[in-house]
Amino acid sequence: MPYCLNPITLPFPLEISTIVMRQLFSLLLCAASLAAVAQTEVTPYIAGQTAEGITYFLPQTRLRIVLHATRTTYHPGEYAPYAERYLRITDAPQQEYSLWTITGIAVQPYGAADTRRAYSIKLRPKTTAPNVTLARDGRLLGVNSLTPPPAEEQLIKPSKELVSADETNPAAYKTAEILSAGSVPKMAELAAAEIYDIRESRNLLSKGQADYMPQDGEQLKLMLAKLDEQERGLTKLFTGTTSVEKYVLTTDFKPSPDQKNCVFARFSKFLGLVDADDLSGDPLYIYLKPETTIAPNTEAEGLTEVADLRYCVPVRVNVQICLGLQKLTELMVPMAQFGRIENLGGELFNRKTTTHIDFSPQTGGILKIATDESR
Repeated sequence: MPYCLNPITLPFPLEISTIVMRQLFSLLLCAASLAAVAQTEVTPYIAGQTAEGITYFLPQTRLRIVLHATRTTYHPGEYAPYAERYLRITDAPQQEYSLWTITGIAVQPYGAADTRRAYSIKLRPKTTAPNVTLARDGRLLGVNSLTPPPAEEQLIKPSKELVSADETNPAAYKTAEILSAGSVPKMAELAAAEIYDIRESRNLLSKGQADYMPQDGEQLKLMLAKLDEQERGLTKLFTGTTSVEKYVLTTDFKPSPDQKNCVFARFSKFLGLVDADDLSGDPLYIYLKPETTIAPNTEAEGLTEVADLRYCVPVRVNVQICLGLQKLTELMVPMAQFGRIENLGGELFNRKTTTHIDFSPQTGGILKIATDESR
């Protein structure tokens, strides 16, 4: 038999109750979203002292490759299109362009934190708390070190220096006749005629056949120098001017045992240093050849939170840098990532001894280790 429920009497109209429920639902959603934001807050990991011990990074060795180059810029002259016609100059630049040349190269190794190799020194109750020195990026620099921490590595930075520029203003040597000409072709013709007149005057003075000869050799020298200056100034109206700048160009490279030979950049004689995938330049190769091959210590690399102290045993790597087939430089560089990780026993930090260790900021290898017996 069908049945029905007793009707419910609301203390306020149905429309008002619906609005109130929607407002309550909106408030619940806002509260839930705020709670979710508060629960998912993420902070970056920073190496250093924690409640359980001291966390640090081992370094990886990187290379800053420094190219010393010159850039010569050619500025076309005002009458460049008429250089061949009036002066028989066939190589006068018709538009501005630059030529780059490598004059030197340097390789600067430096250390950077290897975030894949983070370890912790767990402090046991019966051990002395070591005084650990860390770099700004968390690299391990020393434990109970007796010397001040090394200064931050000063990497070579890119720079630019103007070496020389044509200070001669060719327009200053235009005569009144040139300036009053009604067109550029006519001005070029008159400028060329003035150049030939100067050359003829110089020849006459050199032969002693000029109408007004100088009284002594010093005056003749000054007159010839003045004529040379005027000819150079007028000639630059056709050949143009040049400026030379010195550049220090840098690029960073992260060596890897998995990639020993590669193109790290390119060099264009028109654009200078460009990216490795920019085919406008010739390839700059880097070749890495380790002096020895060391098998990894899987036990030392696998454990991350033990009382032992981790450090790197670097391997010397032969580094060659070539521009195409031309070798630019070759050197030996100790590198952390081509070596292996070893560990020092936790007994070094017991209550009877104090161990002092200094590590290389570039390779993570031990530079100095000493132990003091406590009395």
